[in-house]
Amino acid sequence: MISKHTQFETTLNIITKIQWLLFIGMLSYLLINYPNIPEWHYGNVLRINGFTLLIWTVVTFFSALISSYGKNYLKGFKYHSKFIALSLGFTLSIMVFVMANHIGGLIVFWMLMGFFMSKLIGINASWGEAKEALKYTLKYFLTGSLFLSIGLILLAFYTKEITLNGIISKVNEIPYYITLISGLCIITAAIIQSAIYPFHRWLLSAMTAPTPASALMHAGFVNGSGILLTLLSPILFASNTLIILFIIGGLTAVIAQFTKLLQVNVKQKLACSTIAQMGFMIMQCGLGFFNAAVVHLILHGFYKAYLFLSSGENIAHSKPQNQSNITIKPLQIIVVLLYSAVGTFLFGYLTGKGIHLNSGLFLTLIVAITVGQVTYNIVKEPSLSVFQKTVLPPVLFISGMVAYALMYNGVTTLMSDMPLVAVPLSVSPIEITFGIIFLIGFFIMKLGIYRNHPWIYAKLLNISQPNKKTVLMYKS
Repeated sequence: MISKHTQFETTLNIITKIQWLLFIGMLSYLLINYPNIPEWHYGNVLRINGFTLLIWTVVTFFSALISSYGKNYLKGFKYHSKFIALSLGFTLSIMVFVMANHIGGLIVFWMLMGFFMSKLIGINASWGEAKEALKYTLKYFLTGSLFLSIGLILLAFYTKEITLNGIISKVNEIPYYITLISGLCIITAAIIQSAIYPFHRWLLSAMTAPTPASALMHAGFVNGSGILLTLLSPILFASNTLIILFIIGGLTAVIAQFTKLLQVNVKQKLACSTIAQMGFMIMQCGLGFFNAAVVHLILHGFYKAYLFLSSGENIAHSKPQNQSNITIKPLQIIVVLLYSAVGTFLFGYLTGKGIHLNSGLFLTLIVAITVGQVTYNIVKEPSLSVFQKTVLPPVLFISGMVAYALMYNGVTTLMSDMPLVAVPLSVSPIEITFGIIFLIGFFIMKLGIYRNHPWIYAKLLNISQPNKKTVLMYKS
């Protein structure tokens, strides 16, 4: 007699192998047919193109990775089989959503993504906090689905089209007030799922999920808004609502970076980090660079999956550290500024972004800040020699820029069938003003000025708290 446990282990191994085979198959198909990926349609209901296959490849990789990790991590877990079923349902819902051309499919599978994720968050049915987290997050996800439904149905009503391609082909014939309402509804659905302020609290309240589910959430679910905005980008352009994405994304990125510094729980710290990264992704959409947003969501998925799956090891090897103020010598300032300028030039040369007077300048600004921060961390490291401090920064950012440029150009090619991939916008006074505010906020954070003002500290701490019912409310 074969025990139920052995049967389950065998089934789990088969499912995991199938997932890895799917990933290998998707990746091989992309590589073999790149750059000319054939497009396939099933009537007006489904469509598969380079962008569809790109997202499928990423999704199947994360699904297979988390399934492999969960085999040992969740061994003996009462709801292990339920976790596998929900994870598969979530993966399939993303895959169908990406290839859906009928607005009914878009709405239904966007809703199913939220449903499966909320079930994963509250998978431990015997835990009161998990039940509350399930209800709390599901409320947000259903609200987002409602806004998406209103936006798409409104467009369908005025265009007499029920497919995404049909609506986009007639978007310029729709009255502006209709596209504006629809654009705002689509943006609301996107920022709810990405936990953008003021809808961020659901992600902070979702820590009841097992670590593999958290990895899937942060690597795959919150990134879904980037896919949604890319699919519906013509509507955002027609409604002139990109500036809204730029502002709320930038504000979220700065605020979430602040709140990350105040967290003592490793998963809450990672949640704040995810919110900040989603802010950057939304901001890239607002700048008209949907291809950059897709690259960002892919890279963030890899990075955050690694951080969550290795979070236990990080706890074991970490110890409390005192906050240190930023101190830098004049020569070090010159080195940081020089390398920031070189890194920015290299970024613009390799990707073509930021070399003209348009919204791409903001992306190069972020690159300059990132390169400067990395350089500062290296030149201030006491264990490194002068030679190492001189050589390491260019080696790191040159290799990083080249790798990013390769991926950026590859993703852009795969997205060539999409209606709008990268449409830089002219720089407006609003964007310049917000760029200055963004820089001021960054330096306030890095210099630790907020620590000298208790009311700022208290405000940041309060807005970065989960819903009270999801934290220690049901002690047994």
